[in-house]
Amino acid sequence: MHKRVGLWIDRNKAVIVSIADNIEGRRIITSDMEHYVLYSTVVPGDGSPENIRDRRFWNHLGEYYDKIIAHIRDAKEIQIFGPEGAKYELQKHLENEGLAEHIVSMEDADKLTDLQIATKVQKRFPTRSRFDLSGTNASLQIEGEQYSPSDG
Repeated sequence: MHKRVGLWIDRNKAVIVSIADNIEGRRIITSDMEHYVLYSTVVPGDGSPENIRDRRFWNHLGEYYDKIIAHIRDAKEIQIFGPEGAKYELQKHLENEGLAEHIVSMEDADKLTDLQIATKVQKRFPTRSRFDLSGTNASLQIEGEQYSPSDG
């Protein structure tokens, strides 16, 4: 099985489109980051409330990226796109997991609908139609006559 994955990501949501054996699957993973605020503009002392909140923010974001990686770990090719920030943070996590060599593209993209995301992935990783018999040894018998793709 040759699994290829394209995903749109920001810090709130990832839309993962997987293609394996010409079958497309979609999964949405949310981070629930709206409950977390990053206070990194404050220069906190050790143990300050802002520093603790920042640590919680980054830990929660790390868990979000880990969930995404769990769904794309077995992909041979990975396309990542989305607004700034999150895609590069995910790339760093993939590097730490030894999966960076599977990334085939990193692209900027604004907010997209799930259908636009799927279309973008399908353009990157086109699938063969299930009706396309070229490259197979399939043959079809019609009214007693044998037909194979090489005949037509």
